[in-house]
Amino acid sequence: MTSAMPMETTQDQTDVPNIVRAGVKLGLFQSVLIGAFAVLQVRLSGMAELAVCGLIFVVGVAATIVLPGTWTKARTIEGIAGAAGVGLASAIVFMLVDVTLFQPLHLWTNRWLEIGGGANWWYHPVWWMAGSYMPWMGAWVLANQAAKTGTANPLVLVIGTLALAAVSLAVGVVVGVPGAGWNLGSFAVAVLPGQALYTILSSFGVRRR
Repeated sequence: MTSAMPMETTQDQTDVPNIVRAGVKLGLFQSVLIGAFAVLQVRLSGMAELAVCGLIFVVGVAATIVLPGTWTKARTIEGIAGAAGVGLASAIVFMLVDVTLFQPLHLWTNRWLEIGGGANWWYHPVWWMAGSYMPWMGAWVLANQAAKTGTANPLVLVIGTLALAAVSLAVGVVVGVPGAGWNLGSFAVAVLPGQALYTILSSFGVRRR
């Protein structure tokens, strides 16, 4: 006779309801941060802008790379892929918030319109990609940490990602990558290669099965 009680999963929790719930939570949190960033950036300048907007940015990066993999308890490719799914779901939630609230309130500056040739829609596909990539890489690092030490360390993940993003930014400025400069926008872009580098480094010493 077999038990009808469901088994409790201690890792790789990728059932659809969990992915959807996590995506909604992350998407709403990201929307709050993005809204606050947009409102404050145009009202601040100099060091005040850098300090306040930089803090919002770091909190957003930390949440995006840590929470999905933590919620799915990523330990294998199943949980890692699930974290990317959480990121994609959160991007869809942000799109809904943007088109129903942010754009009607004209939250974005003319610079955003100019980049998109007179439209704000260009950044949604960008965020779908970045919003899936960042949780994916973050969950991979968490899984690598757990494989080596038995536990994942989100703080080390955030510090390592930001440190290698700074290195990537410095390399970009030194070699003359077009548009690279010592500013928050360039640092935001540098997070993407920084994550890739950190994911590779975190894989060293992981025992392959």
